[in-house]
Amino acid sequence: MQRRRQPVYLDNHATTPTDPRVVEAMLPYFTEKFGNPHSGSHYYGWEAAEAVEVARGQIAAAIGASPDEIYFTSGATEANNLALKGISRFYRDKKNHIITCVSEHPCVLDTALDLEEEGTRVTYLSVGSDGLIDINDLEAAITDDTLLVSIMTVQNEIGTVQPMAEIGALCHEHKVYLHSDGAQALGKIPLDVKAMNIDLMSITGHKVYGPMGCGALYVTNKPKARLKPLFSGGGQEKGIRPGTLPAPLCVGFGKACELAVAEIAAESVALGKMRDGLLVSITDALTGIHINGGMGARVPGNLNLSVEDVDAESLMAAVPDLAFSTGSACSSASADLSYVLSAIGLSRELAESSLRIGLGRFTTEEEVVYAAERLIEEIKIIRENRQVLSETAAE
Repeated sequence: MQRRRQPVYLDNHATTPTDPRVVEAMLPYFTEKFGNPHSGSHYYGWEAAEAVEVARGQIAAAIGASPDEIYFTSGATEANNLALKGISRFYRDKKNHIITCVSEHPCVLDTALDLEEEGTRVTYLSVGSDGLIDINDLEAAITDDTLLVSIMTVQNEIGTVQPMAEIGALCHEHKVYLHSDGAQALGKIPLDVKAMNIDLMSITGHKVYGPMGCGALYVTNKPKARLKPLFSGGGQEKGIRPGTLPAPLCVGFGKACELAVAEIAAESVALGKMRDGLLVSITDALTGIHINGGMGARVPGNLNLSVEDVDAESLMAAVPDLAFSTGSACSSASADLSYVLSAIGLSRELAESSLRIGLGRFTTEEEVVYAAERLIEEIKIIRENRQVLSETAAE
């Protein structure tokens, strides 16, 4: 089959392309509307400040929050650090125990390790083969000293969706704050932090067709959650997150959230249909295909597969016309197995054969059909070559 010159993009969990409508909304704030949103003495500052506040409202509306509960950050990593470190350091004299999960994003797990070095006690919950925590395990882990539970809404590798409303209800019953890394959830599933009993949520623009470099932390006003800032500055964002806000990026993030709310229903249907079609094509043509994580509670654009007798890195090298990621490492710089796949019980061999496919707003049915054909073609070739080598070695 004829190869594509431009690779098919199937890595929308890593980042999404910026929607042209978002770019259009941002452009004036790089040029004629260039004011510093914190310059309160003239028109240019007022103009930028007003745009930032409109964006704050758009972001709040996307997750069911109030605008005054949204604090801009540089992204979800900073927001996660601010949430966990900020609340732990503020309340340390009263409560000094937090609970998280073994399959959280590295920035949450590394932050938890930092807090342990400061003296905070941390409990790490396990997950089942479906990637979900056991509510009974969470309840058993909560003590009178527990301040915070941090569980991500959607897992970034296997796409599973935690039962956040149930988790939040349990936390509130025990008067414990609930934080969630919502970076992979925003725009993929409906979010309502009040209905889900979430007190703090980290989100970011570049996972929802917005700009890189701009995120936000939602912090509830009821009950009021208090944070110590990570660094000092000019008092912006009520002193919680000092620093000049990048007005163009804030505008872009806000517009991306507005579009996500408007299009989530239709997008979910389209992505689910393409994802399921891709899975059927592969499993009908090949044996030895394993789905990692449960399909019952999963975002529609995610597919994480392990392919028996195929090394994922070799498969990626064989299909340069497809852009996806493997599940065998949590980052491209790491040679370790994915701790997420290990946590759900995968063997080393299956973990090394895993691939993560992330479909998105701009993925087409034609591209999905092409991807399925290319994957099937190269998997068959790799398996045939492996069989030949095995037979030769046995002679």
